[in-house]
Amino acid sequence: MASRVQPSEQCQVCHRKFARTHLVPADLIHGPELEAIVAEHPEWSPAGYVCLPDLNHYRTQHVRSALEAERGELTHLEKEVLESLREQELLSRNVNREFDQGSTFGERVADRVAEFGGSWRFIISFGCFLALWILINTVALYRRPWDPYPYILLNLILSCIAALQAPVIMMSQNRQEAKDRIRAENDYQVNLKAELEIRSLHAKLDLLLTHQWQRLLEIQEIQTEMMQELLEQKEAPSPKR
Repeated sequence: MASRVQPSEQCQVCHRKFARTHLVPADLIHGPELEAIVAEHPEWSPAGYVCLPDLNHYRTQHVRSALEAERGELTHLEKEVLESLREQELLSRNVNREFDQGSTFGERVADRVAEFGGSWRFIISFGCFLALWILINTVALYRRPWDPYPYILLNLILSCIAALQAPVIMMSQNRQEAKDRIRAENDYQVNLKAELEIRSLHAKLDLLLTHQWQRLLEIQEIQTEMMQELLEQKEAPSPKR
């Protein structure tokens, strides 16, 4: 069976032909997008079509101008949101996986050390080590302990561990702060794009409601005319035989 060929139409902006599934009727475009298209293309006709890439381009221009009017100069994050709107791309992503894939061996070791150092396993195991050290040097080796009271060697070991553990934990905290900052930026971009998309949906719904209301009024006028014609036919005298 031969494949069915979809009908194609020409875009009034880029003058290229597309399938109708990739086109939007011109009479459905209103508001600032329509004003921008008519300003650049005076030969615009409401009976034509516009391709989706060109329509997204004008919508992005409108959103950019609205954001600049509300917030002034756009930041890099807001420009990325506008670009995703124009290209119809997703902004949500797994920040944790991307961040962990770019980490070095030393950064992963720092995370492991900080994770172990802030757990009950470390507290219990290190407490057992201290108790065992004190017990051995107090009871088992009472006559010749290698670290007699006040356990100067133990204090030296503890100081070295603390001196090494503190910067490692700070490295892990800095990485966590960087990850939180990237996650917050991604959340801001997703929320901003969602807000813009909701605005666009509200505008489309208002447009659909307006079209439906106009259509209902047209149908009501037609029905009124038909009823008036029926009444006139009933009131008209029947012809004599």
